Amino acid sequence: MNGPHARPTAAEVSRLVRSARAARRRAYVPYSHFPVGAAVLAASGAIISACNVENASYGLSICAERAAIHRAVAEGHHRLLTIAVATGSPASMPCGACRQVMQEFGVRSVIVASARGAARTFRLADLLDHPFGPADLREPAPHRRR
Repeated sequence: MNGPHARPTAAEVSRLVRSARAARRRAYVPYSHFPVGAAVLAASGAIISACNVENASYGLSICAERAAIHRAVAEGHHRLLTIAVATGSPASMPCGACRQVMQEFGVRSVIVASARGAARTFRLADLLDHPFGPADLREPAPHRRR
């Protein structure tokens, strides 16, 4: 990937989708039976993968996308470029929470793949057109007394 708006190369897409599909096979999904795998490409070139992990208390479950991003950060990768998500058939899009976490770490491209077949690549900006970011947390300048 070159430049701020570059799409991943065909080789990167292939590697990421293979890694996401492999992670999908490790998913822990005794409740939904909906396994998902994700693989993220760091600016360093490293690929980090993870799967979704469910819990009987559904709110404690974690999506594969966030698991992969959190794992990448824990391993020291703070600049992330692309993420591949592998679901069942048909392919499913990442949830809003995952899209927001992708935004936080600079993901630009999202590859969505089913268990088999071709993958589609999207710009995160097209999937999350009004993200919440660091600029939203900046306090306005204090009011001056006259």
